Amino acid sequence: MIEDIKRYKLTYTIIILNSIFYLWSSFLSQSFIDMDMETLVNMGALYGPYVVQEGEWWRLFTAMFLHGGMTHLLMNMFSLYIIGRGAEMYFEKNAYMSIYLFSGLIGGLVSSFVHPGSVGVGASGAIFGVFGALAGFFLAHRDKIATHARAFMKDFSIIIGINLVIGLSIPSVDVSAHLGGLAVGFVGGYVLSKNPKWVFAYSAAMFAIMILMGRFLSGEYVSTLI
Repeated sequence: MIEDIKRYKLTYTIIILNSIFYLWSSFLSQSFIDMDMETLVNMGALYGPYVVQEGEWWRLFTAMFLHGGMTHLLMNMFSLYIIGRGAEMYFEKNAYMSIYLFSGLIGGLVSSFVHPGSVGVGASGAIFGVFGALAGFFLAHRDKIATHARAFMKDFSIIIGINLVIGLSIPSVDVSAHLGGLAVGFVGGYVLSKNPKWVFAYSAAMFAIMILMGRFLSGEYVSTLI
């Protein structure tokens, strides 16, 4: 187990951070099973009017480490455990973290557009980004690693099944964030598997997209008030 942790430091670090946030939110919610929605909002959950109209863009980041309940946390962390270790084998650390963060952040922006009045939490947008990155990697190197395709499809089935359960059972889970994260991760996985040195260009492009999306959302939220 110790060797596994040393080998996949980033994945285990993210799992630990999410667990710490969950323990703190459960303490504040006075429940270990289901989190109080007001508590989650106070801790930094994604809520469109606060993010866009109040300029609390930091919620795009903090929401990635909050979860609506024990089932939500366990399913997301199990998904990350399966997918994240594979990503650490195929991508450099900078690429892995860039894909994870931008998938979660842009997934949050997509969620804010699709469901402007909803409260959203969870790491699933970022996790779907890592999953998309692996899909991009396999596509970029499909001629060389065909033997791994079947194993990847098995993991794909597991993750899709898990997130179907999450989406049907937890109101605060937003599939639009999953799809946004998946697209961001897929692009990153494909590009960075071709050349890891493009990580800064990829990060700059994703940051530019975030700025454009933020400006677009600001206009959309203003128009809803007129």
